[in-house]
Amino acid sequence: MESLKDALEKVRKELHKFPEVSEEEYETKKRIQTFLKEHTSCKVVPVAKTGLLAIFNENEEGKTVMLRADIDALPIQEVNTFEHKSVNEGISHKCGHDGHTTILLGVAKLLTENPLRKRKVLLLFQPSEENGRGAQFVLEDPSFKELNIDYVFALHNLPGFTKQEIVVKENEFTSNVKSVVITLEGKTAHAAEPEKGYNPANAIAEILHFVKKETKNTPENPDFFLATPVHIMMGEKAYGVSAGYGEVHLTLRSWSTRLMKEKQNKFEQLLQKLQEKEKLSINTSWFEEFYANKNNKEAVEYIKSAAEQLNLSINEINTPFKWGEDFGLFTQQFKGAMFGLGAGKDTPALHNPDYDFPDEITVTGAQLFYNILKEVQQ
Repeated sequence: MESLKDALEKVRKELHKFPEVSEEEYETKKRIQTFLKEHTSCKVVPVAKTGLLAIFNENEEGKTVMLRADIDALPIQEVNTFEHKSVNEGISHKCGHDGHTTILLGVAKLLTENPLRKRKVLLLFQPSEENGRGAQFVLEDPSFKELNIDYVFALHNLPGFTKQEIVVKENEFTSNVKSVVITLEGKTAHAAEPEKGYNPANAIAEILHFVKKETKNTPENPDFFLATPVHIMMGEKAYGVSAGYGEVHLTLRSWSTRLMKEKQNKFEQLLQKLQEKEKLSINTSWFEEFYANKNNKEAVEYIKSAAEQLNLSINEINTPFKWGEDFGLFTQQFKGAMFGLGAGKDTPALHNPDYDFPDEITVTGAQLFYNILKEVQQ
């Protein structure tokens, strides 16, 4: 008989081999459905177009607990040469979502083999985490709106931490993150007569000065705020022409949602002044917005208790992670928590082209989630 470890490693490598980016996870969805049909006894409901919700104990009394796994991949070309390497050009699972999905499939198998009573369990296979839109898609889905959820939990694999180590923190676990593109439209002119046009150079310089002035890259402090220029473009390589167009692309990060709003408002006020001062048409496009994962104290205690039962090492960190994760939208609305699962100190970093989720931690993640489900009812 196939062991849980073997069954999960098989499906994990299959998911890794056929990755799909955000909002295009159609084949991934089918593979999840196939596994659930073959190995479990749950009700499966489509959600957010390319996502799935597996429901256990639909008519049971007691608390409703949702566990979430993200299922999308990244637009990164894989450099690994193993047998299960990505066959989709320019797309690969470099954040470990193939592993997260597999862990949740393992939970589904455990719930089928060892049912839990007096609670309803929802396993959310969520699309579009990487572009920051998936959680919102789910929350807006009519099927999801009907659910009355008491707790939500999710994990993220963490290279740089010992394998099997459980990483927890109360309150903020990850950062608020927003990306913005600023376009500055002026008027081109001869480079010998720039006064006859409107060049965005001075405005871009003031934007970059603002970014440097407002940044407080001190993660240990509650007023942490990081604005990072990621792309700047202006004019053309035509040395007789004074530029009439430019772009600045930034990402903004903070622990505090309130501080993020304050900084955004201050930034937009600056742009309004620059528009008038430099006679430019300035427009902003905000996107890839991630809300901080705000971990409920009681939910963190459930995680720690579940980890202790499995004799797992627990690492209570003091400073949140600076990356964004759209599960934060769920923890802003429901009691819950995200935690980390160590993926190995020498494992390549997330989003690196040589990363591969370590199969040794998959069963640990599934068993831990299963134990959390048991803990919530006590």
